[in-house]
Amino acid sequence: MHRIADSYQQVSRRRVHPPALAALAALAVLAAGCLAACSAIKVDAAWSESVTGDPAFGNLLVIGLSPDRNVRCAFERALADNLRSATVKATPSCDVMAADAMLSREAVEAVVKSTGADAVLATRLVAVKGGAKEETTADARGGDYKPVAYGFGYGSFGTYGIPAVYGDFETVPSVFSVSGAVELATNAYETNHGEKIYGMTTKAKNLESRGMALALIAPRIAERLRDDGLIR
Repeated sequence: MHRIADSYQQVSRRRVHPPALAALAALAVLAAGCLAACSAIKVDAAWSESVTGDPAFGNLLVIGLSPDRNVRCAFERALADNLRSATVKATPSCDVMAADAMLSREAVEAVVKSTGADAVLATRLVAVKGGAKEETTADARGGDYKPVAYGFGYGSFGTYGIPAVYGDFETVPSVFSVSGAVELATNAYETNHGEKIYGMTTKAKNLESRGMALALIAPRIAERLRDDGLIR
């Protein structure tokens, strides 16, 4: 009986041998790291030349410029979750606008007033490569990237990043439904005059799923906004 017990204890000890656990932990860390490393993300940003002082905002209205409401809401909520803190309130526009409301300057201004937002953060898909149909527009940047048409006057964006001329809305690929490489433009607007105060370009590649895009891109955008002092 003692031999059986001793044998069991020896097997148990072998199963939880510290070096083995350490190796498994290392593999887990490497796997987690690959999620970010294997999907390269590059972020460039700058304040507008008209900005003076050290502005920071604490009440943001988050807008994802997509005619696909499901895509828009998924992006807005993911980014808002990453923006919020003890000193920052972030509201997805789809949570405070009617489901059938068209994104227009008037609609956004009404929400700005009701929420008391001091800044609007608007993001749109600029270009896509691989894993989705590519479309060329007048805003072509050359190279491998090709801008994506939204179904409204592409390249003509007014206050709060809202398209100046609307046509028929069409469901188009977004960063959260394509694989391959994408480019996003995120602009911040102060709400006193609707002036653009900050611009950011985010490029990501090797995206394999919508979940991966949400998990990797939204935190990077929020992180850069904090680093640059746009949010407190």
